[in-house]
Parts: sequence; structure tokens; C-alpha cells
Amino acid sequence: MTKFNPKNKDVNYLTYSDTLGPAMEITDEEDATNYLKEYVWFLHEHSPKKEIDELLQIARKNLGYFAGYYDTETRLRVERLFNCEHPVFGKASEGVPSPKEAFEAGFKMGKK
Repeated sequence: MTKFNPKNKDVNYLTYSDTLGPAMEITDEEDATNYLKEYVWFLHEHSPKKEIDELLQIARKNLGYFAGYYDTETRLRVERLFNCEHPVFGKASEGVPSPKEAFEAGFKMGKK
């Protein structure tokens, strides 16, 4: 099973790559479920006033966003295993933006 924060890094030194990178390698549904539970628990430890459902949404948005930095095959797998999607571009199965479209979407978000 893939362990969340396998190097047991202090939260002050934990990067998105440390927390989300291992999830990009997961190929098994049970492994993904366990990883997501550990990730949500981690978020809960650092945001105890937030409801678990809200933390689950945050975790899924983070996973979907981070998967956007990977190839389409990885993104499709991550979206399926973690039931997530990219918060700006949506599901990869419904289309992947061109570089120009991605730039324009980022520019538009930056203006908000």
C-alpha cells in the first residue's frame, strides 16, 4: 500500500509533491481509497474545524489539479481512482485543453 507522507516529513517542510506525488503512481482502487483516507485525515489534523466532507472535497480538488501536471493517461487514472477532476478543466475524459486554452483559462482566473 502507498503510504501518505512516507518520509514522515514535518508539515512545515511537506510539499505538494510530497503529499500528492505518490498518489499519481497508484493503480489499485483499494490503495487509492486508503491513500485518500490518510490524506483527508492529514488535512483534518491541520484544519480540525472543517467538516470531513469539505476536507474530502479539498483533497479531491488538489488531486485533480495536481494530476493536470501529468500526462493524460495518468490524469485519467487518477480521476477514476480518486473520483476527482481538474477544478478548472474538468474531466480529462471530456477533453484536454490545448496549451492556448489552458493559458487563457489561467489568465481568466487570474483576473478574478
